[in-house]
Amino acid sequence: QVQLVESGGGLVQPGGSLRLTCAASGFVFSTYDMGWFRQAPGKECELVASITTNGDTTKYVESVKGRFTISRDNEKSMLYLQMTDLKAEDTALYFCNVDSPKPFDYWGQGTQVTVSS
Repeated sequence: QVQLVESGGGLVQPGGSLRLTCAASGFVFSTYDMGWFRQAPGKECELVASITTNGDTTKYVESVKGRFTISRDNEKSMLYLQMTDLKAEDTALYFCNVDSPKPFDYWGQGTQVTVSS
């Protein structure tokens, strides 16, 4: 069955960096566009970054452009999100899932990112 295991979150000061990792299994990872999503308390889940199957095209929500970088390793079925210059408003629970055609109904446990001094 589909499994998505996110890791790498933590508590970081404003301006700091984190690298999130998603280990995917149970489906043919290389055939899906993937994305990183986040949900902050009281807010809707938003797609933060996406990447096409071969990694040629990436997209970002405006608020993270220039600070976050999404990448993937199809051989290892891994998805990454490098986050730099973190801000308090980046605080959220981060998830990985399929971006296109639409996310799986299954969601992993996510990884918490907290940006605070």
